Amino acid sequence: MSLRQRITEDMKAAMRDRDSARLESIRLLRAGIQRREVDERITLDDDAVVAVVQKQIKQSQDAIAQFNDGGRDDLSAKEQAHIEVLKGYMPAQMNEQEIDALIGAALAQSGAATTRDMGKVMAILKPQVQGKADMGAVSRKVKAQLGG
Repeated sequence: MSLRQRITEDMKAAMRDRDSARLESIRLLRAGIQRREVDERITLDDDAVVAVVQKQIKQSQDAIAQFNDGGRDDLSAKEQAHIEVLKGYMPAQMNEQEIDALIGAALAQSGAATTRDMGKVMAILKPQVQGKADMGAVSRKVKAQLGG
């Protein structure tokens, strides 16, 4: 079953269970997927759907920060619940050892020696870790290993 089909089935289950919070999160996700498909005139595959999920998680995290600054704990909690629903559609996250091994292999493959070569390393790593690890954290690790 594709990720899109799973999202649709989960939406139907949330409707049957009358789980309004989960249903709202899934509907927002489906709207984001459909918006991107219409804008780009394509049908998204699982990797592209994961990218949409990641984008919505990032937006919710930004919103949480703003709500916390404004003292709106109720809205912050709602966004956190939205993130928890979205995390269910993300692939299993990689652990630190797996990430370090991939970085080591990418450094060896690219022959990178300085931070100027970071783009080459990240180009190798991105398809391998996209959706499975925080790209910002991976980037910081690569930069540290390159002496930056």
